[in-house]
Amino acid sequence: MFLTVVRHEWRQMSAGKILWPVAVLFALLVGYGVWNGLHWVHFQQQTLEAVAQEETGRIAKMRAGVVEAWATGAITDPSEPDPRSAGFLGTRAARNATLPPGSLAALAIGQSDLYPYYFRVTMANKVSFTNNDELENPTNQMAGHFDLAFVVVYLYPLFILALSYNLLSAERDEGTLAMLMSQPLALGTLVLAKIAARGAVVVALAAGFSLLAVLLSDAGLSEAQVWLRLALWITLLVAYGGFWFALAIAVGALGKSSATNALALVGLWLVMALVIPALVNVAVTAADPMPSRLELIAAARQATLEADKESKARLGQYHKDHPELVPKGSGYNVADSYVKYVLSLDTEEKRLAPILDRFDEQLARQQASVAQLRFLSPALLAAEALNDLAGTGVERFRHFGRQVDGHHRAWRGYFLPRLFAKANLSAAELDRAPRYTFFEEDTAAVAARTFPVLAGLVLPTLLLGAFGLVGLRRFPLIA
Repeated sequence: MFLTVVRHEWRQMSAGKILWPVAVLFALLVGYGVWNGLHWVHFQQQTLEAVAQEETGRIAKMRAGVVEAWATGAITDPSEPDPRSAGFLGTRAARNATLPPGSLAALAIGQSDLYPYYFRVTMANKVSFTNNDELENPTNQMAGHFDLAFVVVYLYPLFILALSYNLLSAERDEGTLAMLMSQPLALGTLVLAKIAARGAVVVALAAGFSLLAVLLSDAGLSEAQVWLRLALWITLLVAYGGFWFALAIAVGALGKSSATNALALVGLWLVMALVIPALVNVAVTAADPMPSRLELIAAARQATLEADKESKARLGQYHKDHPELVPKGSGYNVADSYVKYVLSLDTEEKRLAPILDRFDEQLARQQASVAQLRFLSPALLAAEALNDLAGTGVERFRHFGRQVDGHHRAWRGYFLPRLFAKANLSAAELDRAPRYTFFEEDTAAVAARTFPVLAGLVLPTLLLGAFGLVGLRRFPLIA
């Protein structure tokens, strides 16, 4: 009987005036979101290609300079940089640490337009290279991007509610519900069959376009981790859609008119998709406000001035401790300038460390608060999980940051001993300098973060569905 009702409902919906306009509009919005996501991934890929080309050309040129310097002899003028020196190469021949777009990045832009995805890692402190130039339009950063995840989180529920606000009330108003119930058919079975027919349409559109976006983005579908992420993405779509269908059942079971149902459901959507996330943001910001950015800027300037003065004294002490490295004669010496530069930046970093730690601690507390409060809103849950699965959430950028830290330590560990020894490097030594390779986060860790979100959606869905099905026992069959 259930499948019979589903087939009948599908024929009725196909002949009606609501399904196709809603489905076409939803498909257009989903398609535009996919196109926008693909465009952003293409922009990132072009940027990383340009960064890689610049790095290859720059290092090749510097390597040729090293070979030429060893062939023609040492630099006699101490005011000119020696292209072989560890200080020169450790600063100018720096390699880039890059974060490639994730396998599902075309589905959700997330925070990838806010976090930098490439750094030129030098032997200086981390602060000096993490504040790199941003190529993205700041207007886009402020307004955000329209992507498939945005459609899913905010518009997907509206299309579900548009198709399900009058599941029974329309039949009752037309006088056909009582006739249907004269058949050997339970009211709950009728509702679930109607939901199944409508759910198949919206979920198929969202899931189909998701798969299309992954195919067009050349995400490497031969890899099992891509399929696992995509499977979790589609599972999340089903769970999130199921919540809104269950909400429609619960509201419809109260027996009100179609107009009342529509107003109630739109009001609940506003509260859960817009109001609660905004209140969470206000509450988290008020409870754990970030330190003043102006304070950081002022402290950075003061730390730079003090570090410059202190580095001169430290360089003098360094020469006392290493008299064999004191330059002969007088005047400006480039080798010493690199030592002074590194010492100055290290001193600056130590002075800024307490302020930077305060920013990191406050940000961690804010994110922990959001992680706890996100279960108040299905939209917050879905948005965070979709970004995480797409590789554009905060966790993947943290993963990238840890790898950048490791590469930075390796780079400094290779060049700083040679810098302080004022050594000249050969082309082979330059070739042996540490190289950066990004290792993708384990998909099992991503899945472990997704399961609590699925539970946070499925549990209220079951409760709302149970409430609605029980309430249908008292549903008036006649208006």
